Amino acid sequence: MADRLDTLTATRDRDAGSAIGRPVDDTYLPDFCSPTMTFAIVLLAELIAFVLTLARQPIADAFWIDLARSSLFLLWIGLGSAWVMCSARRFLAGRNTVQVTVISLLLLVLTTAVVSEAAWQLGNYYSHRTGGAVSEMFPASHLPFVLRNVLITTIVGALTLRYFYVSHQWRRNVQMEARSRVQALQARIRPHFLFNSMNTIAALTRSDPDSAEQVVEDLADLFRASLAESKQLVPLREELELAKLYERIELLRLGDRLTVEWSLDDLPPGVMIPGLSVQPLLENAIYHGIEPLPDGGTVSIRGRVENSQLVIEIDNPVNPDVSARRHDGNRIALANVRQRLELAFGQRAGLETHAGDDRFRVALRLPLSHSP
Repeated sequence: MADRLDTLTATRDRDAGSAIGRPVDDTYLPDFCSPTMTFAIVLLAELIAFVLTLARQPIADAFWIDLARSSLFLLWIGLGSAWVMCSARRFLAGRNTVQVTVISLLLLVLTTAVVSEAAWQLGNYYSHRTGGAVSEMFPASHLPFVLRNVLITTIVGALTLRYFYVSHQWRRNVQMEARSRVQALQARIRPHFLFNSMNTIAALTRSDPDSAEQVVEDLADLFRASLAESKQLVPLREELELAKLYERIELLRLGDRLTVEWSLDDLPPGVMIPGLSVQPLLENAIYHGIEPLPDGGTVSIRGRVENSQLVIEIDNPVNPDVSARRHDGNRIALANVRQRLELAFGQRAGLETHAGDDRFRVALRLPLSHSP
């Protein structure tokens, strides 16, 4: 068991090191190569064209001509800018924020200038072909037309880049906060468990040195997995091995007072669940349910698949005497697991509790999400 957990922990640390060590994104710019961004640019260009045309022309025949001209022109600028930013994404990768902003704004301005110049040249060519008559579809003045478009692009581009930067910072702060919360939950060690384990080791040192050594190895593996910079989601089999390792430590301490019945054979072992979600609930059941009972009791752990959800129920007896029950830390442990579920799955997962006179049951509900 120790060797297997060492291998699992090493794999999780290696994967997490590459995931946590790298920045959230190379730049704050979105992916202009994606179809979603292209579609958004087309919609935005059409919206701007409609607003500009509505502000310039009354709803008459000239309105539709102006709308067609503005739509065509803005689409060329928008799609051209998207193509340029998509092509420059690799060039911008790794540069600081100031460099990315300046280069991006220059590219947007240059694209607008090129499209504006092309539109005027096309209009000029059309006017020569028609004997000097200038169509309403093309601009009549050269330099004012190009400079006006460049100035508008500079203002709108700067505001857009600012929006991208603020949005990126907000997303990164949310991710960092979520990661910090996960790491804080992983670092939670109940002192009573450590003290009890050390007392167990001390008691076994003379009477059963082999068992004492096994407890030390199990305790080291358990704490190593708990404190590791691990992935947020782990396969179910890893979490169950961690819970069973904890069970083995407690069995040496409590002896015949503790019985754990596992009924999880029907669950897919590769389903992904938040790390340290089952083990703390088992610890909670033993600390608050079994230990206060003079004769101990049985903790039942059952699992099933229900409506495309993974359901794991942990049921334990409680002391009928309310005054003898332990209440400290119970709500904190359940709140920690709820936070893990929320960080991993949002509203798709939940933790349900049911407290009776002599039994306490907690149920984990998670969406079925298999590892690739």
